[in-house]
Amino acid sequence: MEELKAYFNGISVLSDSTWDKIVPLFNERRIKRKDYFVREHELAREIAFLKTGVVRAYFTNEEGKEYNKQFFVGSTIIGAYTSLLTGKSNIIAQQALTDCVVYACKYKSLTDLYDTHPDLERFARKIAEHYFLEKEKKEIEIVLLDATERYSIFKNEFPTLEQLIPQLHIASYLGISATQLSRIRKELISQ
Repeated sequence: MEELKAYFNGISVLSDSTWDKIVPLFNERRIKRKDYFVREHELAREIAFLKTGVVRAYFTNEEGKEYNKQFFVGSTIIGAYTSLLTGKSNIIAQQALTDCVVYACKYKSLTDLYDTHPDLERFARKIAEHYFLEKEKKEIEIVLLDATERYSIFKNEFPTLEQLIPQLHIASYLGISATQLSRIRKELISQ
């Protein structure tokens, strides 16, 4: 639980009284490789702190092709935010790509504390702002940068991920085919 506290306090310091309320809400859980934190078409009810491991967020088109939207590498927050906020079925699944350890809690139990613990609400706002900026950055990159530039950014942002997950997931995240990724990697090695 110390990792959770360090992560939260690194974003926005929470008071001892807030910690007294939120620590009991989180329970440690293990997610095995290929299992899901939340599936497509489910109603999301939990968020979690990803202590260790790698989770991908992805959606599937009508033809059944998967598109990786995001990778989460411990230590970070995971959850199907759109479903949590709207109360509608989830469209972006979150699947473990490695064995993971999370501290999960009911989203509503956490948000019920906002009125009495404004420091927790401030933390949640900062998390939302962070994810908004991250989403906008990726949208700009996918339009303005070529595949080689996007791959370089990926390697800087996720330096250990290539050794942990299949290349097809990386290619999907970059918006290219596995063949294109292989070509880019070979070109970069030969330079």
